[in-house]
Amino acid sequence: MAGYRPLPPLLPIMPFRPIDSPYRRIVVKLGTSVLTAGTPYLSRPRLLELVRQCARLRHSGIELILVSSGAMAAGKEEMGFPALPPNVPAKQMLSAVGQVRLMGLYRQFFEIYGIPVGQMLLTRADLQERRRYLNARMTLAALLEHDIVPIVNENDTVTAEEIRVGDNDNLSAMVATLAEADLLILLTDQPGLFTADPRQDPHARLISEVEHIDEQLLAGAGGSSSGLGTGGMATKLQAAETATRGGTTVIIAAGGLPDVLPRLAQGESLGTRFHPRSSHLESRKRWLLAGYTTSGRVQVDAGAVKALTEQGGSLLPIGITRVIGQFERGDTISICTEQDREIARGVVRYHAEDVRRIKGHHSRHIEKILGYEYGDAVIHRNDLIIL
Repeated sequence: MAGYRPLPPLLPIMPFRPIDSPYRRIVVKLGTSVLTAGTPYLSRPRLLELVRQCARLRHSGIELILVSSGAMAAGKEEMGFPALPPNVPAKQMLSAVGQVRLMGLYRQFFEIYGIPVGQMLLTRADLQERRRYLNARMTLAALLEHDIVPIVNENDTVTAEEIRVGDNDNLSAMVATLAEADLLILLTDQPGLFTADPRQDPHARLISEVEHIDEQLLAGAGGSSSGLGTGGMATKLQAAETATRGGTTVIIAAGGLPDVLPRLAQGESLGTRFHPRSSHLESRKRWLLAGYTTSGRVQVDAGAVKALTEQGGSLLPIGITRVIGQFERGDTISICTEQDREIARGVVRYHAEDVRRIKGHHSRHIEKILGYEYGDAVIHRNDLIIL
């Protein structure tokens, strides 16, 4: 996709006023209640307004990822709100019908601003199993590299477990960790997290800052009231816990606020803010070190040792001198000197036999040797740690 050109805007539009934001990469989760604006239907004006705000972020140089609910609501609308049994196959059917409609609207509205979109359907397994995690990460990185806005949803049509739980809140946190996002914005029909359920307690107060999620906070979280979505404040707290552990700031805010996304991107105090509990680097180190290490390892020459330890480089095949043991793509393996001293550990992009075939060769020869390639690095610098 080298040389991909953004779509030309369909309509002449005034240049957006740039946003001065401390955030480089933002994940925005749009709940069903936000997209329907309190009605049984997808609200076209609300959706178009949110896309306009997203376009302003993109034109300010901010990388943007959307995690969107609303497929079942769109399916109900498309099918004329049929009377269906409340079982999983019926929900999956609605999701299958609605996902097409929802993505069509996103494509149409983003095209107004000359912004291409791409769909990613994920499940928990895609982000918990190492090989699938690596594939998802590379796909997401490729979309962002080519200025395409990824629109992520759960693969509800084939995954029964996730559709029962309504995990788009938690999915957005996993995506934020996957993408090492600086900020996760959870837009909902509530102004934020309250000391109690504001629908039942008139004395409930908005909590503006959260340093730590405890049992008292979880006890005050309510469920979904729209009847269209499957999440609630409890799942948003779970998502906040996951994302902040991965080094991402999380904000829960009302999706109907004027210019809510640009205001949050500029650091304005809205909704409830959860502070990260670690850095992205610390989170990635824990993930790599906690994972199993196979018997597989590679030995590298002095030039590769210097590139890895002193220059912050990736492990390229030309620097590998020996491959020991067996490992699969996505495994965590050891990187050792030729004297077999471990200097680093990382997630490998190629199978052991493939690494044996390409070791000692320039990266430009990988595709010729293997017939395919997953990039020029055997282990990318973002997926390794120096020990």
